Amino acid sequence: MTNRHFIIDTDTASDDAVAIIMALHWPDVTVDAITTVYGNVPLARASANARYSVEFCGQTTPVYEGCVRPLLRPAVHAEWFHGADGMGKLGQLQPQRPAAEKHAVEELIRRFRAAPGAITLVTLGPLTNLAAALSIEPRLAGWVKECYIMGGNANCVGNVTPAAEFNIWCDPEAARIVFHAGIKCLMVGWEHCRFDAALTDDEMAAIRALDTPRAHFALDCNAHALQVGRESQGASGMMLPDPITMAIALDPRVCTRRSWHYVDVACAEELTRGMTVVDELNVTDHKPNLEVCWEIDRRLWKEILCQTLH
Repeated sequence: MTNRHFIIDTDTASDDAVAIIMALHWPDVTVDAITTVYGNVPLARASANARYSVEFCGQTTPVYEGCVRPLLRPAVHAEWFHGADGMGKLGQLQPQRPAAEKHAVEELIRRFRAAPGAITLVTLGPLTNLAAALSIEPRLAGWVKECYIMGGNANCVGNVTPAAEFNIWCDPEAARIVFHAGIKCLMVGWEHCRFDAALTDDEMAAIRALDTPRAHFALDCNAHALQVGRESQGASGMMLPDPITMAIALDPRVCTRRSWHYVDVACAEELTRGMTVVDELNVTDHKPNLEVCWEIDRRLWKEILCQTLH
């Protein structure tokens, strides 16, 4: 089995932590590094949550801290959804090891330069770190093997405004830079975690019945998000967008329909800030710049989740 190498860029809160656990326990994947960014929670808390998740898995993957705010805007966080510290019932986690010394942006450039075409990037938060790295070193776009982006929404409802998904809304200028940089990207929108893709009560009970530390951790850190999702977003169960994106990166069969399109990002403030505008029907006649995930295999995604929590 050929070993694959990943770097994860994350604003680590509850569902990010589960995605990290999945990658760290997938048999043919080595997570070379984790880079953190503001987003769900402030940068320092995202870093601590990521480091704790790594230690929880008995690993020593280095965690590098990156951007504390968007390129041009003030930072906005989502503790209202993930809980005060981003980790639901688990509260403020205290990792043993400090963050690595280098800045995440510098480390992204260094690692991809050293192994061009060999490392997959999975982004789970605002795209500020990656955009900043591209602005410093445009050749990075050609060094990334492939990039799986948890962000956006393909012609569908948003989760922070009617038009926009949170990660892209936080820093639409960064997303626009990344989308037009020439990286081979798959956009996995927030919509894929809804409805039948959410974990039902019976499925959560089955995960709890695994009675492993990873299973309990995954459910407990998402307890606050589960409650808020049901109360404010009409969720049918536990919505896990970051783990779904990670499942696709681990096993591309999870994405059952994907196609290339021209995709841009709305940066104006009024109604559409952060909207990912997908030209599905090619009405602009612009060259496609992004691959879009349209459908997923919900059964397979949940099997992969359970496999990594066992």
